[in-house]
Amino acid sequence: MIEAMEANEARNPRVAFQGEPGAFSGEAARKLLGHAVELIPCETFEKMFAAVEGGLSDYCLAPIENSLFGSVHQNYDLLLKHNLRIVGETSLRIVHNLIAAPGTRLEDVKRVYSHPVALGQCRRFLAGWLGIQPVAAYDTAGSVKMIMESREDGAAAIASAAAAEVYGAQILAPGIEDDQANFTRFLLLAREDRCADTPPGADKTSIVFSLENRTGSLYRAMAVFALRDIDLMKIESRPLIGRPWEYSFYLDFIGATDEPRVRNALAHLDEFATSVKVLGCYKQSFKTAGEE
Repeated sequence: MIEAMEANEARNPRVAFQGEPGAFSGEAARKLLGHAVELIPCETFEKMFAAVEGGLSDYCLAPIENSLFGSVHQNYDLLLKHNLRIVGETSLRIVHNLIAAPGTRLEDVKRVYSHPVALGQCRRFLAGWLGIQPVAAYDTAGSVKMIMESREDGAAAIASAAAAEVYGAQILAPGIEDDQANFTRFLLLAREDRCADTPPGADKTSIVFSLENRTGSLYRAMAVFALRDIDLMKIESRPLIGRPWEYSFYLDFIGATDEPRVRNALAHLDEFATSVKVLGCYKQSFKTAGEE
């Protein structure tokens, strides 16, 4: 669990997230900051980031990748657009449940609402019931809220058990995801002026950089880390807006920004990269095979 950045802060930390109460992001926020956290639902990821920049929230929690679906590209782009810093991460096991209004029977279900990703992750279950129509919605928990308010006959939703509890719904079928190895990694973000450069216990760093479109430039960038035995965890490329066929590269690696080898690697990269930005230095949420 991450402690509040201001020790004398009297109130509970506020965390903005995309979605409705009962969303998986709320579970992840409590896992990082405790059950006393104040959750601030936002309609979009953009509004979630803006809530932190505008001081309406202390943090926001951004899903950045799913073990089955892959990267959440919109949040990678927002990391570059907004001046927020990564201060923590967590990985949450995603358990999908078929949820409906009390009294609804499984054989009565005709339409199932949820976020497109959740529908895709439960494809095998949905295909096993003839006559069920999947319907895309903007949010998992929001789908439960919608069916409970509309009381539409034959309607169900796919969401977390927490969403069923929040809206007084019932779980018709638990754990309906196709693959139980379904995890989402979330980043905890705060305003830069509230963050230490290298927090105590930090052992992971995320950066974003861009390069000239020249032969071997990406190879040179990777070499600055390989030469110093820095373990790269992930690299992600994203198009640079307004500059066709040019890209920014997001990189996660093991090491803290106050380590000499990391400082030297970043200085070396800065010699030939067109831009380098440290997105955050924080404690990793899990260890990979071979790490102590």
